[in-house]
Amino acid sequence: MAKTKTAYFCQQCGFESAKWLGRCPSCGEWNTFVEEPVNTGTDAASAVSFSSGKAVAQRIDEITFEQQPRLNIENEEVNRLLGGGLVMGSVVLIGGEPGIGKSTLSLQLALHAPSLKTLYVAGEESAQQIKLRADRLKGDGRNCYILSETNMATILAQAQLLQPHFMVVDSIQTLVSDRVESSAGSVSQIRECATQLLKFAKQTGVPVFIIGHITKDGSIAGPKVLEHIVDVVLQFEGDGHHAYRLLRSIKNRFGATSEIGIFEMLGSGLREVSNPSEILITQHHSALSGVAVAATLDGARPLLIETQALVSSAAYGTPQRSTTGFDARRMNMLLAVLEKRAGFKLAVKDVFLNMAGGLKVVDPAVDLAVVTAILSSNFDVPVSSHCCFAAEVGLSGEIRPVARVDQRIAEAEKLGFEKIVISGYHQKGLPRTKKITLVPVSKIDELLRVVFRPDAA
Repeated sequence: MAKTKTAYFCQQCGFESAKWLGRCPSCGEWNTFVEEPVNTGTDAASAVSFSSGKAVAQRIDEITFEQQPRLNIENEEVNRLLGGGLVMGSVVLIGGEPGIGKSTLSLQLALHAPSLKTLYVAGEESAQQIKLRADRLKGDGRNCYILSETNMATILAQAQLLQPHFMVVDSIQTLVSDRVESSAGSVSQIRECATQLLKFAKQTGVPVFIIGHITKDGSIAGPKVLEHIVDVVLQFEGDGHHAYRLLRSIKNRFGATSEIGIFEMLGSGLREVSNPSEILITQHHSALSGVAVAATLDGARPLLIETQALVSSAAYGTPQRSTTGFDARRMNMLLAVLEKRAGFKLAVKDVFLNMAGGLKVVDPAVDLAVVTAILSSNFDVPVSSHCCFAAEVGLSGEIRPVARVDQRIAEAEKLGFEKIVISGYHQKGLPRTKKITLVPVSKIDELLRVVFRPDAA
């Protein structure tokens, strides 16, 4: 008989302690420790074992395996994020804010792949609710099976009986295992249920999609070990007030983690966006000041995004600084560079900055477009709509080079831009092209002469 003891677990990060603590020493959160039973017998030790019999050490050059084909789930963005398709026996964790599109995407994958038998486990909704959403998504549901259940033993028994091609669990926080005597959503239950799903996937070869909740700071809820157990972690990003969603690969044992997928939320579900640069750039009928286009990279994907700035006289004593989709501290640094190195008195003016499309940009190559948009709004002089920017701005006012500028140039050329302003410190080896002109600048003074001269359109 396995002995049962209790321990205290942090509900934020899963840190285990023998006694109650007011503050977690791992994540620093207060009042998050809850007492839960812990199984210390042989069952707990064997719960995560996938192999049968005794393990034997092998030399790496003696290990042989057959390359298995990946499952095509009929979604190009998700297939690319996973590294070319769904690996047999893999476990994929999808996290994101409520209403961002996790359940919609999971059900859409099941409905739009009619050749694959899918088991959709709904722990939060009834079968009738899933049916209503399926009718809205307009997919082929002949091979999609719905199971409204939260007990792990029943779920695994149904999966063994049905033998699906892949399984979706919505969500891991609602599942309960009889092996652990605690409520659903606790650290012990999440760890145990995830381990059982992992064991099922590795033994049967059935890929499993797990939907997970997130905490108020945006990280996936439950113990951090949940992200270590699974093979792939995908994070939904985006603002619920905007139509576009980003699915970012945070962890991937079978592919690169520098990929992103972009979707548009419609009434009929999530639509794949194959060329996001075209939708992130507004087609203005008239020239507007305070607008500049940045050639940025998100992961390994080049994007052209519109940077919007508004500079006005401060109506109150303290000037306002507001950003959307851009780091406010970095904008303050760029404003200080403009005042110190270029002589622009922006300390007494309100400055507002916005990244079009609701995207959050962290690429330093956006600096030059931000500076150009701010100066354009300050002068009330529009920037040519045929020109884009890709460079970092240093504290001494120099225009610094950025990585993979060739990809940025190729994306700008594909979208029909005539000029791209880059750093003058780039080494040789830039691509030669006749369709787009490379404009190198080394200082902010040169940027002013190139962009805001009457003959520099």
